[in-house]
Amino acid sequence: MTTTRHLRPLGDKLGTEALGIDLSQPVDPETWDWIKQAFAAHPVLVFRDQDLGAAALAAFGRGFGTPRKHALLKYRHAEHPDVSWLTNVGADGQVDWYGVKRATDWHSDSTYEDELPLLAILHAKEIPAVKGGTMFADMRAAYDALPEDRKSLLAGLTALHGRHLGPAGERLYGNDKGETEKQYLEVRWPAIARHPVTGREILFVNPIHTHGFADMPRDEAWPLIEALAAHSTQDRFVYYHQWRVGDVLIWDERATMHRSAGDYDPKERRVMLRTIVYPRAGHSGLL
Repeated sequence: MTTTRHLRPLGDKLGTEALGIDLSQPVDPETWDWIKQAFAAHPVLVFRDQDLGAAALAAFGRGFGTPRKHALLKYRHAEHPDVSWLTNVGADGQVDWYGVKRATDWHSDSTYEDELPLLAILHAKEIPAVKGGTMFADMRAAYDALPEDRKSLLAGLTALHGRHLGPAGERLYGNDKGETEKQYLEVRWPAIARHPVTGREILFVNPIHTHGFADMPRDEAWPLIEALAAHSTQDRFVYYHQWRVGDVLIWDERATMHRSAGDYDPKERRVMLRTIVYPRAGHSGLL
């Protein structure tokens, strides 16, 4: 492994590799500062050739904030519930079809929660031989490229978020939304948000969880949500991450949308560990 810390671009808009860091070893304060500065500037950051267990992955997440249990009970890690599995393999070793289709449309995680996450981390353990990547869209650049009249419209809108209630959520999951331990109620977030670290404006609408806008009829809101999703996921805003076993990838939940590409043979195993990290008490989330 390279010993000198440095960054290498992987994509045009998003995707940056951080070299010279072994996350299996204790991270010293100077290295933590370097990682956090790199992540603030590069909201999809990849550490290659790592080998972490669930406890170590959660510990890495705690360097940024507070990892929390994932909503879906089925995929929580048995010994470390603040870590979950992202997998297409069921407990019986057979293909898990919910796991195959899970997260295969564009979204930001947990926007149906009362508090928004800062970031999420995926660690690849087993990957398909061909494809099986994850795609990320830059919602900062997507906002910047909006026409001025659409920026003005969105600036006055409050988006309504629920668990898988948006147009893509209904298409993807229908009535099969997975078992959770609590009922999630509708929450409201501004359609245009400001990043708490960089101050950049972000288009904060995603087609899985955003199901409407306050005071707008659904037959107007859903076409707008779909149009914004199509705009945000143009090739010029998107990075496709081709996984390698050992990749640890962190992404900024505020500045990006993501999706599993869903482009692999589901009979091949795809197994990853994940944790989602929230702000510590007293720290800022999305403004």
